[in-house]
Amino acid sequence: MTRVFTVSGSIVVDVPPEAVYEAVSRPADMGRWSPENLGTTGEAASGALTPGDRFVGRNKRGRFRWVTRCTVTAADPGRRFAFRVHAIGRTRPCLRGPIATWEYRFEPTEAGTRVTETWTDDRRAWPAFLAGAFDRLVTPGRTFAEFQTRNIDTTLRNLKRELEDERGA
Repeated sequence: MTRVFTVSGSIVVDVPPEAVYEAVSRPADMGRWSPENLGTTGEAASGALTPGDRFVGRNKRGRFRWVTRCTVTAADPGRRFAFRVHAIGRTRPCLRGPIATWEYRFEPTEAGTRVTETWTDDRRAWPAFLAGAFDRLVTPGRTFAEFQTRNIDTTLRNLKRELEDERGA
């Protein structure tokens, strides 16, 4: 089976692009929508993030917990927010190397904003057999691409519900 390095999903949210960007560009709040992310540690900067800013993400999958070091790579209000995950660990992100890139794009539509969330597997140096075995071990028998497709769909549905409920849409 050919390894898939990038997956994405989109949804239209009945709020302006700037409002969706403001929510998504606060990694501390991502745990409200994501089935896997729990937000960030106290190291996360409050307020608007800019390229080069770093934060530590907290994550869970079943009973497993871990943290990741992330660096913001794009912060264009109302248009695009992205970050690269480049270290991981159980209690502190000490194992360094390319892991993943997350990107969010915001396009105005007649009904509000099309939000596109994209995950890219940055483990390109891993041999396919090793990546496949690791993926099956940590994502209940799935590849990361399949697993992240489901996570993206859940995240986007939760984001839409919360933002539209806040707006009263």
